[in-house]
Order: sequence, then structure tokens, then C-alpha cells
Amino acid sequence: MATGPRLDVYGVGNALVDIQVRVDDVFLARQRLAKGQMQLVDAAQQADVLAALQGHEQARSSGGSAANTVVGVAELGGRAAYCGKVGRDSLGKFYREDLQAVGVRFDGGVAAHPTGTSLILITPDAQRTMLTSLGASSLLDADDISSARLEACKYLYVEGYLLPGEHTRRAALRAIEAAKALGAKVALSVSDPFVVSSAEQLVWDLIEGPVDLVFCNEMEAAALVGTEDMVECARALHKHAECVALTLGAKGSILMHDDVLHPVEGVPVDAVDTTGAGDMYAAGILYGLTNGLSWPQAGRLASHAAARVVAAVGARLPQKLSPGEVAAMSRGGG
Repeated sequence: MATGPRLDVYGVGNALVDIQVRVDDVFLARQRLAKGQMQLVDAAQQADVLAALQGHEQARSSGGSAANTVVGVAELGGRAAYCGKVGRDSLGKFYREDLQAVGVRFDGGVAAHPTGTSLILITPDAQRTMLTSLGASSLLDADDISSARLEACKYLYVEGYLLPGEHTRRAALRAIEAAKALGAKVALSVSDPFVVSSAEQLVWDLIEGPVDLVFCNEMEAAALVGTEDMVECARALHKHAECVALTLGAKGSILMHDDVLHPVEGVPVDAVDTTGAGDMYAAGILYGLTNGLSWPQAGRLASHAAARVVAAVGARLPQKLSPGEVAAMSRGGG
């Protein structure tokens, strides 16, 4: 029997405290960081870069890709919960309380390891360079997945970042198995080209099997399908997955469902920070599909919500949207 209120989306992913800092290209060069890329680092390396940022203004929030998406679902007016793993430390406490403050129930575990962090360095051209120390998040395992909570959700949303890790892969597969057994839909975000390079066969097995909706961007789609033609990529993925949402950056996105291709226009915006744009796009699609919107309406909502995130610093909307604003965005209005 399901516990608690019906959920629109139950997310599973790496629980990371996002730390956003504005820097210039000189700082990246001094730290020998590859601009615009995500790099996994250990706690000591992360501490060294944070020490070099003394005096820079920092913004913190509970993050991780799937967490950003379920927060987005809540900001749009939906019901969401999140399963990840944090440390038994002050950052772990901050993480749980910050999620709860925006209306997302934290449904994960606590470990003796330090809470994971994602340091997001934002340059004046709105590019983001990310350093991620997984910490306790890498210990998320199958035993942390609650079948009782999954019984109450319409969609399970899993981030691809979980697939390369031994423990986290088990958690992702357990969640997917439980969701399908309980009749919930499964959405998978490919997350990053390195997920394809490190776990390509598993990604395809999931797309060809239990996954109902696959999210990816241009680079991820090209890595999976082997062509730069995004319409061809969408069609190739749709041969195996019931639904496809392929983002094209400022050019918009492509949705495919029931053999119908729905192009979605991008929303012009002065970009400040691209952090979380794809996560918010996924939130718009998932909110729309679980709250009665058509595919084109969900696509328009997702595109407008992502644009609002790009226009501000951080992975969240500046403020929770009213039902009227959500309805207007689904019709194509800002």
C-alpha cells in the first residue's frame, strides 16, 4: 500500500551541495581547469580550489542533477521526493533542510563520509566549469531505495551519473526495477557524454528495456547514435524508447512520442549562467506529463522554464511560479 501523498516525480541521484562562484578566465588558467567541463576530484583537491576562492562570494544550494529536476517540479507546482545519500555533517544537514524548504521530501540515507559537493565556477560568458567531489553520494546503494515511496509516484527520474559507479549503479537499477513492478513510468537522463563512454552498453540496455522517456542533449545523443543529425538521433532513440526529449541548447529541443516529432523553439534570453538548464527542462517535461499537459505544451513549458534559469545564477527558478504563470508558459508566453 502506498505511503504518503501521491507524487508526480521521485528522483534518484547524487546528492551534492552546489557551490556557485563567479570567476574569470585567469582563475581557471591558474588552477589549470578545462573551461566548460566537469571534472571529478577528491575532497583534498576540492578543498584546495575552495581555499583559492577565499574572498569570492559563494551561493549554496542542495543540488545534483536529478535533485535540481525534482526541485524544478516542485517550483512548477508539482509533488516530488528525492533519494540520495549525504554525510552526517553540517553540509548534509543543510542539504536535507534546503530540499524540505522548497517542498521536496528527502528520502535518502546518511553516511559517515563527508557530504558531496559540486563547485560550479561561472565565467562572464555564462560558461560553467564544474569540480565534483562525490563524497557520501557515491555510497548510495540498492538498500537505500524505498519501494513503498516508489509506489506513490507517477514517474521515477534517474540521472545517468549513477550508472558508472558500482554502488550507485545498483541503486539506479533497483529503483528502476521497483518502479516498473509498481506500474510507474521511468525516465532516464543520459547526463553527460562520459556516461556513454563509461557505460554505453548499460545505457542502451535501459533505453531498449525499462526506460519510457529518455532525456539527452546534442553531445550525448551524438555519442549514443553516432551522427550529428539530431533529427536522426531522435528517431533512432525513439525506435527503442517510447518517448524522447532531446535538447538543442538555444535552438530549442526535439520531442518524440507515438512516432510524432514535436519541434520546440528555444526562448531568446541573455544568458547569465547555464547551470541546471537541462535539469529544469526535464522538470518542465515531467511536470507537464504528470499534470495533464500535451507534449507540445510540456515542451513549451520546459523551454520557458529553462530560459528563466539561464537568465539567473544557479540551477533554480528565481521564485516559485503561480499556476497562472505555468499555464501561460505552456501556451508559449513568458
